[in-house]
Amino acid sequence: MFFDIMKKIMLLGGLRYLLPVIDAAHKQGYYVITADYLPDNIAHKYSDEYCNVSIVDKEAVLREAQRLQIDGIMSFACDPGVVAASYVQNKMGLPSFGPFESVEILQNKDKFRAFLAEHNFNVPKAKGFSSVEDALTDDPTWYEYPVIVKPTDAAGSKGVTRVDRPEELKPALEYAMEHSISGHIIVEEFIEKQGCSSDTDSMSVDGKLVFVSFCAQRFDVEATNPYTPAAYSWPSTFTKEQEEYLTSEIQRLITLLNLKTVVLATACARCFAMLRAWI
Repeated sequence: MFFDIMKKIMLLGGLRYLLPVIDAAHKQGYYVITADYLPDNIAHKYSDEYCNVSIVDKEAVLREAQRLQIDGIMSFACDPGVVAASYVQNKMGLPSFGPFESVEILQNKDKFRAFLAEHNFNVPKAKGFSSVEDALTDDPTWYEYPVIVKPTDAAGSKGVTRVDRPEELKPALEYAMEHSISGHIIVEEFIEKQGCSSDTDSMSVDGKLVFVSFCAQRFDVEATNPYTPAAYSWPSTFTKEQEEYLTSEIQRLITLLNLKTVVLATACARCFAMLRAWI
């Protein structure tokens, strides 16, 4: 059959963000397989085949990828699937972002904070926990209020709370745990802003940073979650020197993690953590 000689690409997730990716893949002649556990998601209506599998279960995704004999896999605008995509890439010898262990570090907040600290990046004090009880019984002298409590593996600022006093800590920990995929949470130092906070979209090709963009994040303090950006504007409120410093640190991160061709979305807290000692 014609489909048997077409290259197959598996796209993890099924939301509308995948539609332009599916269109681009079709124009390149790919047979597109979309995969998640929700068959009614819109992207599945435009792909060539749908695969019902949880995208956070890397072993299950690998089994389906091997069964379907795919030629490539990605998780576009869908953070929960990035780890599984990298796992499949490495296990099947497909084009990859880089080492699976590096992708795990980037997708897990407590592992990422520990990596930054180990390699002398400017990073907020932070500690991860596998239960609310462990966090509550931990020695509290390593931090001062306010702190930020969040899941280690959620995206979009889900489960995030600023804690200003001890009596607020337990409900914040429980809230974070509710939004954690793996059942891990993190408590970290709160960093006050100078100007607007920022994030960056960066792209590396074969390990070399070829594009970087810094924005100014705008927040709605009246929103249900005031830590989710409500809007973005360009340019950032950083100085030219600060952006140059951050660019060099992002390249250093890419090199240390042995990343290859990849798009990185670096969150505002990481940018400000990197800047904190510099300014």
